[in-house]
Amino acid sequence: MNTHGPATRQPYDDPSDGWFPESVAAEYDAPGGANAPEVVTPIVDVLEDLAEGGPVLEFAVGTGRIAAPLAARGVPVSGIELSKAMAARIPDKPGGEAVKVTIGDMRTTRVPGEFSLVFLVFNTISNVTTQDGQVEVFRNAAAHLRPGGLFLIEVGLPSLRRLPPGQDTVPFAVEPDGHGGGYLGFDQFDVVTQQFTSNHVTVSPDGRGRFRRIPFRYVWPSELDLMARIAGMRLKYRWSDWDRSELTAESTKHVSVWEKPW
Repeated sequence: MNTHGPATRQPYDDPSDGWFPESVAAEYDAPGGANAPEVVTPIVDVLEDLAEGGPVLEFAVGTGRIAAPLAARGVPVSGIELSKAMAARIPDKPGGEAVKVTIGDMRTTRVPGEFSLVFLVFNTISNVTTQDGQVEVFRNAAAHLRPGGLFLIEVGLPSLRRLPPGQDTVPFAVEPDGHGGGYLGFDQFDVVTQQFTSNHVTVSPDGRGRFRRIPFRYVWPSELDLMARIAGMRLKYRWSDWDRSELTAESTKHVSVWEKPW
């Protein structure tokens, strides 16, 4: 059950929900894409294996895309989530009622207990837009881990190799809907500050448009390793994807796991 401050759906966009208010949460669980079973199941398989039967904590648990199916397998799952609108949807999913959710900031919010695994998936470390803030995430993860516990992050690698001189923008999606509308997505990078924005343009068939711009900070694997060292952890695994394949120069993301020493 949601024993730590359960959230209720809001009929409006609450500013305290940050970049994921009700208008975003209402569409977040759309079928396909990151929500497709063939995407979710391999992630849950790996997390269940790494947890080794112990309790787990998901930072930025969202709508329970991963936490709920993991809990449905009998793994004790807790979560921290900033957006009440997102968290309100967790109990609606199979297994979601078993997820203990705390509304708060993953940089500083503490929940009771020690965990065998803390995880942060789907690029969400980049939602923390300063280096100091990202270090706080690592420190908070380490504070929640029991000795020998693991901290896992899934995050994309920045597409800087696709930037020719003088260009700062890389498209990642151009999707006409066949009815005169469609969707365009592109990232815009500042290679000096490591800040970037993800830009989403949606046009309906009648010509009405919506533009959404979300700030991020990209971070290199070696930089994450240093953040882990600052927090008292060390790298244990690094994969190109959830199939545990080797990270290469052609990889577009990585799944990295750090261990809190015994």
